[in-house]
Amino acid sequence: MSPAKVESAQTRGYIVPIGGAEDKEEGASILRKFLEVSGGDSARIVIIPTASNLADTGRRYEKLFRQLGADEAKSLPLATREDAAKQEWLDYIEKATGVFITGGNQLRLSTILGGTDVARAIRRANARGVTVGGTSAGAAILSEHMIAFGAEGHTPKAGAATLVPGFGLTNRIMIDQHFRQRDRLGRLLTALAYNPFAVGVGLDEDTAAFLDSTKTITVVGNGAITIVDVSELTHSSIAEVKEGQAVSLTNVRLHVLTEGGTFDLETRKAQAPKR
Repeated sequence: MSPAKVESAQTRGYIVPIGGAEDKEEGASILRKFLEVSGGDSARIVIIPTASNLADTGRRYEKLFRQLGADEAKSLPLATREDAAKQEWLDYIEKATGVFITGGNQLRLSTILGGTDVARAIRRANARGVTVGGTSAGAAILSEHMIAFGAEGHTPKAGAATLVPGFGLTNRIMIDQHFRQRDRLGRLLTALAYNPFAVGVGLDEDTAAFLDSTKTITVVGNGAITIVDVSELTHSSIAEVKEGQAVSLTNVRLHVLTEGGTFDLETRKAQAPKR
């Protein structure tokens, strides 16, 4: 699943994966920043609560974005694949300046929305400058390859991560969320061992990666982002070991970045936050 083509007169919008459990009541720094890059008080935010089984999830985010100053916030009740073909909902995405995908079960997102008109509309929207972000499951679905589920723990093990296609807004990163809180380094390393092309982005809770059109990630939030760079990987045993066995990986680079830190996906250079 490749990102939609950016036309010559346009600039790709921000891609904003959030690690889950973002602050919604105190400073709400991540949601405020999301709103800012989506047009500020002129923002028209579309919310996609498909991953959640809770009936009020969409309405809650509608209220949050309106309280933060959005001009409009509309939740789309996309519960079936048939819903994802309704022109009424596609028109909302066409007019949006920001699309926000809530948390829940990421397999609900992939099975209900994967390959639909809504998924294509979201990719096209991002290519013409619309900010697209999501929290928890909504973060995982943004990239080309999504970690659907896997084992906890620090050590990469064969079979510790199961991948499915995501929405394909970017093929440069692979995302894992609730990262430190649920001890997910091992499964992210396993996912990268399968195909060491993408950069691993492990998002702590209440922490977001704001990926801009220059392909630079900037950290916002109260936790950290773990960047796993396998571009200079010299060895992986993933093809030889049996299910459940530890995987050997050499020459992996790892960065831990807090708010204000950046990572350039082109140069693979990390910058610590400025004091």
